[in-house]
Order: sequence, then structure tokens, then C-alpha cells
Amino acid sequence: MKRIIHITYFTCFLIFTSCGNTAEPAQEEAEAHEEESADKAELTAEQYQVAGITLGKPEMRNLSNMLTLTGKLDLPPQNMASVTAPLGGFIRKTEVMEGRYVKKGELLATIENPEFVTLQEDYLEARSRLEYLELEYKRQKELHEEQVTAAKTYQQTVAEYKSMQTRVQALQERLAIIGISNGSLRSGKIKRVLPLLAPLEGYITFVNADVGQYVAPTDVLFRIADTDHMHVELTVFEKDLASLEKGQKVHYSLPGETVVNHQATIYLIGKEISPERTVQVHAHMEDEDKNLVPGMYVQAQVALDDKQVLALPEAAVVQENNSSYIFLYTGQETEGEDVMKQFRMVPVERGIEEGGFVQIALPAGIDTAATNFVTKGAHSLLAKMRNAEEAGGHGH
Repeated sequence: MKRIIHITYFTCFLIFTSCGNTAEPAQEEAEAHEEESADKAELTAEQYQVAGITLGKPEMRNLSNMLTLTGKLDLPPQNMASVTAPLGGFIRKTEVMEGRYVKKGELLATIENPEFVTLQEDYLEARSRLEYLELEYKRQKELHEEQVTAAKTYQQTVAEYKSMQTRVQALQERLAIIGISNGSLRSGKIKRVLPLLAPLEGYITFVNADVGQYVAPTDVLFRIADTDHMHVELTVFEKDLASLEKGQKVHYSLPGETVVNHQATIYLIGKEISPERTVQVHAHMEDEDKNLVPGMYVQAQVALDDKQVLALPEAAVVQENNSSYIFLYTGQETEGEDVMKQFRMVPVERGIEEGGFVQIALPAGIDTAATNFVTKGAHSLLAKMRNAEEAGGHGH
């Protein structure tokens, strides 16, 4: 009886052990299948078409290490002007507004000041006095040469004549500052209202002139910007300064632009470091546009060095869990009436990015000449894979 019981126990042990050994390979096979399908995707011909998949191969391209900078559009000092009233006064007329284009010498406003009248009066009196002294000087000179008059009288006449010449010249210069030429006063007509004229051609960028307003000589009434020679002014940190030099190309974009499609050339590197440890770098725009506004924000990139690297379009590389991946086309299989196109996701290392392309380092064993790569539609493939996993599928 004891022997029968021992046999029974032994038989049960064998059965239990056998069951356990057959379960482990099945589980390992399921896990292997799940792990294998985690990096694979399949699309029907229709899904392939909708996803916009494009196949291609990586290529060797000249890509550069890029220095990304920010800055603004600016003008050289000679292309900007601030208009003031040199003697101050009351604004009597103005018709210009911000954004208007004006030509050099065009009327911006008229200004009235009693001092204008006093200055013109002083000039006319001084000029009349000068004419008298000039005649007296010539008369005294003749008498002096004939030794008819005393030397002291002649010297006094000469001193008065030269002093009045200086005064007339000084008054002429003061009148020129407010826009009055001595020729316009020969008729004796005195003006109490004078024009303020545009000193250069360009756009009005600032207006501070209301009719009836009193303005001081230090008040800026208008600002004018000649946008013909606008340039790109970049802010460069001290640590990046050594990598820049004159003649380097700058690629930049303007607000609202998603593609860097403008180009400039560095022509001036500042020599003063700001308290923020930055330096201003100026670049000439290749395609100048008079319709751009000074002060517009720009984002720029400077190519530091060129080298041949293996690259794919940016649309071919996807990001997941802080890692980069690409998709390889592995062929197609027929499932019933459907033709399934198959893909495999492969990890890569990203490198230099420029002009819509990105440098990639592929895992060992991938033959770039014999393998087709997904160059467009990679994000759609990744979404298809993850949706299938969430639904409990295996990449189909």
C-alpha cells in the first residue's frame, strides 16, 4: 500500500514539473513576439497613401554647426534723423503722420516764435550798419594813405568795420539754423512763422507735434528713418564671439516666418562688451526691403564650419522618450485581400541640423544602399504603432 502511494506522489511530481516546463517557453515566445513587434508597423496600401509616406535614402550633405542668435533690424546713424525746433515756439501747422513717406526738404510743420522777428531785425540793422561802416572804412583808408587823417581814427574805423562784419556773419549763421537765408531777407520782409523741413528722405516713425503746442529746442517733434540701408544687428554672448568673423553668412527669419530664408553677411563686430556680457554684431542684408520696420525682431543662425555628413530630411526623424528614431521599409506581405507594407523603427543619433536636414548616425549593419528609408510620413507611422499598441494590436 505504501509503495502505491509513493508511486502516485512521484507521478504527480512529474506531471507538475512537465506542466511548468511547457508554460515557460510559451510565455517566453509571447514576450519575444511582443518585444519584436514593438518596433514594427504595418500599413495597408490605402493607409500608406493617406499617411503620405515617401521612401528614399540618406545622402551625404554639407551641413554646418550652427550658432543661433537673436537680434533686430537697425539703421546706421546717418539713415536716421530727429527733427527739433532749434529756437522752440508754437506749432501752427502739421499734416504728417507716422508711417508716411517724405522726401528730403518736404514740409513737416510750421512754427511761430517772436524771437524769429527779433533775430531778423537784429540782422537787418547789423547789415545796414555794416554797409555804412564799409563806406567809412574805404574813406578813412584813402585819407590814411594820403596822411590826411590821424592813424588812431583810421584804426578805430577798421576795428568797428571788422567787428560788424563778425556780428553780421554770426547773425547769418543763427538765421541759417532756423532756416532763413540772408538772401531771403534782402527784400526786408520779416517772417514770424518758419517751416520745419525733412532733413532726409524716409518714413516718419515718430510724431510729437500738435497744433498750438509749445515745443522747446530739446523736444523731438519727428523721427525719420531712411530704410534703404537697413542691416541686421545681432546680440552675441562673449563666449561665442571668437567663432565669428567678418564675411560669415547669416541666415535669419522675421516675425511670423517659419522658414529661415533671408541672408546677410557680417561686416562689423563690436569692440565693447555690455554689462550682460554681450557684443553687438552687424550684418549687411543681401535683399534689402524698404517696407521693413527698424526694430523688428530677428532670429538668426551663423554657419561655423562645413563638413560632409550622412543626413536625412528632418521629417524622417521622430522623437520618443528623449530618443530619436527613423523607419526602414522592410517589404510587404499579403494578408487575405490586403497587401501590408511593413516598416521597422530604428534608433539613431542626431547631429547637425541645417536647411531642413539632420545628420544621423545609424546602428551597425544597416546597408544604406540596399535599404529604403521613410523620408516623409514618419510621424504618421509612429502614431499608427502607438495606437495599435493601445488597442492591444501588434503593429498592424
